[in-house]
Amino acid sequence: MRDWSPVMGLPLWVWLFVLPSLFAVLCLVAGPRIERVLRPIWRALDGIYVASGIIAACFMVTILGLIVAGMIARWTSVALPGTTEFAGYAMAATSFFALSHAMTRGAHIRVSIILNSTAFLKRWLDVFAVFGGAVIATYFARYAIKANVFSEMLNDRTQGQDQIPEWVVTLLSLPSRAVGEWGQAMADSTDKLIYTPVWIPQLAMSIGTVLLAVALWDTLYRMLVTGVNPIVSESVE
Repeated sequence: MRDWSPVMGLPLWVWLFVLPSLFAVLCLVAGPRIERVLRPIWRALDGIYVASGIIAACFMVTILGLIVAGMIARWTSVALPGTTEFAGYAMAATSFFALSHAMTRGAHIRVSIILNSTAFLKRWLDVFAVFGGAVIATYFARYAIKANVFSEMLNDRTQGQDQIPEWVVTLLSLPSRAVGEWGQAMADSTDKLIYTPVWIPQLAMSIGTVLLAVALWDTLYRMLVTGVNPIVSESVE
């Protein structure tokens, strides 16, 4: 995990694990004194989590639309290739984009039988569990991004029947280019259908895991500052 050190001056593991952990120590020491500073950031992050959940819901509706379109295509004997693959991509996007929103809403399964024994265990075991989850999620996010990069380097393409216009691939790859090259890149792209590069559906995995890692570190900081876990499970009657 040293591949960013020539660019960022420090090994990648320092940026991903050491610095967030040191900030957690700062939150523990400072406590409520820095809550006012962090409140605007927390509100912005809450909005991002909600937006991620909305995107996940949109992809879920997309799955329904693709399934219905495939059924109608079979009934009317119209060729509609790629619907199965696109539905799979939408399902993956739904799962990963929903991670952070579901976690902040208490929708993930949490075993709390030990946490409920004493107030001391409830606080510090909860902190330890969230810290461990944040580290694991960060590790997962780092390698999800690495898989995304390798797929683009190898020009890995889907083996299914799904094809997308070339300009869509160019549009999604614009952030990796210099801003001055965007116009020429879009001008050179065409409407020609090409097999879907694997890195495009993998983007949802990378973004979703990054948001989950951010949500877990955010939850840890809120717990250390306020002394209360912001994750509140919904009661089930």
